[in-house]
Amino acid sequence: MNLQLNDKSVLITGASSGIGRSAAILFSQEGANVGLMARDELRLNSIVASIKQSGGKALVCSGDVTKPDDCKQSIKTFLSEFGKLDILVNAAGILAKGTIEDTSLEDWDHTIEINLRAIFIMMNLAVPYLIKSKGVIINVSSVNGMRSFPGVLAYNVSKSAVDQLTRCAALELAEKGVRVNSVNPGMTLTELHKRGGMDEETYQKFKEHSYDTHPIANGLNRLSNPEEVGCLILYLSSAKAEWITGVNYLIDGGRGQTCFR
Repeated sequence: MNLQLNDKSVLITGASSGIGRSAAILFSQEGANVGLMARDELRLNSIVASIKQSGGKALVCSGDVTKPDDCKQSIKTFLSEFGKLDILVNAAGILAKGTIEDTSLEDWDHTIEINLRAIFIMMNLAVPYLIKSKGVIINVSSVNGMRSFPGVLAYNVSKSAVDQLTRCAALELAEKGVRVNSVNPGMTLTELHKRGGMDEETYQKFKEHSYDTHPIANGLNRLSNPEEVGCLILYLSSAKAEWITGVNYLIDGGRGQTCFR
């Protein structure tokens, strides 16, 4: 399938690991010009070097998505290299444990800041350029934005808000030719959970439990990987998906269809 992404210019946040990293590599393989934004410049340099060795076009646009000035500079750096912005992928995010009883205000604010406020900042800054290109925004959300799960309150709320932000922006930008969608993964094998505080033993138990909470997992004998989420991002960014906007797109092995277990 020709996704017609050759020479498209794509800026990806959270590109140093997980879904963001996988999306960056996949876009470059399809011939797109890719800007990678994250705080870890060392990792970004390594990924960009690898992409260039494979014949792709990539650029480090390091910065902190929670800081508007960093976001402005990253977009400026990106545009100075590639001249246009066709696709924005907001993949930066964190996971924080906590319930309504024990989530600290600090953890709440930090989660909302990275998972929601930063996406708004990037969208707000990028929209004028995306209108010019009749471009696309893809926000990385979660099945947790569509279903309630205990123990990660702030994360659930932040992702639910991202879904609403996606739908609202899609309606507002439709007449200007800009499409906005989210992808909503279930358990995906990235660094998110360990960075959210899980030790190795807890993480292994969580993975085992995920075979029970994701209906297709036992049938396929595996959990999800970031590459297949990246493939969905590519499809939704392409001309093949030109009639899709305002959708919160589950890629969760059926988890969103189950009752609480």
